[in-house]
Amino acid sequence: MSLLELFCDVDDFCQAFQRQQAAQLPAQTGRRVRQPGLCESEIMTLLIHFHQAGYRTFKTYYIDYVQTQLRGEFPHLVSYSRFIQLLPRVVLLLWAYAQSRCGRCTGIAFVDSTPLRVCHNRRISRNQVFQGMAARGQCSLGWFYGFKLHLIVNEQGELLAFTLTPGNVDDRKPVPRLAKRLFGKLFGDKGYISHPLFEQLWQQGLQLITAVKANMKNRLLPLIDKLLLRKRYIIETINDQLKNQSQIEHSRHRSPINFLINVLAGVIAYTWQPKKPAINWSVHEEKALALLH
Repeated sequence: MSLLELFCDVDDFCQAFQRQQAAQLPAQTGRRVRQPGLCESEIMTLLIHFHQAGYRTFKTYYIDYVQTQLRGEFPHLVSYSRFIQLLPRVVLLLWAYAQSRCGRCTGIAFVDSTPLRVCHNRRISRNQVFQGMAARGQCSLGWFYGFKLHLIVNEQGELLAFTLTPGNVDDRKPVPRLAKRLFGKLFGDKGYISHPLFEQLWQQGLQLITAVKANMKNRLLPLIDKLLLRKRYIIETINDQLKNQSQIEHSRHRSPINFLINVLAGVIAYTWQPKKPAINWSVHEEKALALLH
């Protein structure tokens, strides 16, 4: 998609969101608010476009690309330091816009979490930026210090829900809230095995299906459920793209606000990808899927 299309969609959302907020909040009089050179929709557009442009750092993107090649599109550009000061203005708008970009539930969903490291393990004791917020956690690759990004996606690669937690939070804890509006079947790895969680989701109209551990009794599963459990690579591919293409994980953050904005903008940039990771069904799998419906 073009930069203009991205800006138009972001600007339409911002205007609708601000009208809704103005209708709910009492009018403030006698208070002068200084207007920055860039409006909120322009700031959000640049934040999202950074994750689509392929630059390694936002400072390089802003100074070498935006200020040299996009002055025609953004005539009221501010300096890089001023732009960073304006970021807290768009946190709420970015979060709301990210929620609006979530797809629709199709009856098939996959859940997973991925660690977001904020520093190397050797520098945990010296990290002051995320003190009291980040935590030590463990994943399949070992111990880390930072946060966890929890995702639920459908078989078409569309995000259905997401949230951030400290790194020591159990993967199963945020699932009921994330899956509140879902139906059908939810597929997860062995880390989501929990009978209380299964019962809670079942009451919500959602069936949790996981693989079994080596020390557990084997259980019979319908053929379609076995096939879909093997398709969990789709959410692992999405996690990989968010980290390596959208670059939502790095250790250069200087404030928690910047970290949150970077994650939200990266997630939004993924939702705008024209071609997302999706399940390619074989003829036999399509027949089995037809029996599910």
